[in-house]
Amino acid sequence: MLESLVRAAVQRALLGGVSSMGSTADSSKPNLVVSISARHIHLTDEHVEKLFGPGKKLTPEKGLYQDGFFAAAETVMIVGPRRRMLPNVRVLGPTRKASQVELAYTDAISLGIDAPVRHSGDIAGTPGCVLVGPAGAVELTQGVIRAARHVHMGPRDTAFYGVKNGDFMSLSVKSHQCSVLFEDLLVREDAYAKLEVHIDTDEGNACDLDRATSIELKKQHPCKCSDH
Repeated sequence: MLESLVRAAVQRALLGGVSSMGSTADSSKPNLVVSISARHIHLTDEHVEKLFGPGKKLTPEKGLYQDGFFAAAETVMIVGPRRRMLPNVRVLGPTRKASQVELAYTDAISLGIDAPVRHSGDIAGTPGCVLVGPAGAVELTQGVIRAARHVHMGPRDTAFYGVKNGDFMSLSVKSHQCSVLFEDLLVREDAYAKLEVHIDTDEGNACDLDRATSIELKKQHPCKCSDH
């Protein structure tokens, strides 16, 4: 009797496992989120204190889609050449080792800054600007970029799409008379990342993302872009 009970239990477990795998196969496609990344700033601890006061820490106001990241309550003014300004630009946390300003192309034009397209953290040789906060100002000698489009992925996502960290993908956005194929999305894999594509406001407007009828992410064969 004991043996038959054990066999029955094992059989139920095996059948249950097969059933679960079968149902998952139909819904195994990861949940793809495409986010428009508006202009924002990343700051060092030192610059947070200079802009907002001694001992000041960033105040989380709203969590972002990626766990552990947040939009802070703090904002700063960006001042470009000839005193062109963008007020109330949001600071994102947590703090980083180097301060970085991420703009869309139209933002850069408004400031009079020739911001190059770079991947986050690649700021060597980029233009600078002045940041003004309630407690002081910081002059950045570099760090103003147009953030290159990219996709955050966890290990299960990279396995599903057959890509790895550092690869490139393409994003097809279908919308009425505004369909766009975005190429050269850098894969940024992290063990805790959720599947999320980041494009800037200009790109989001170009494809009318809010009214998109379909969105598809695909592996891209060797990147044709000159600057990786």
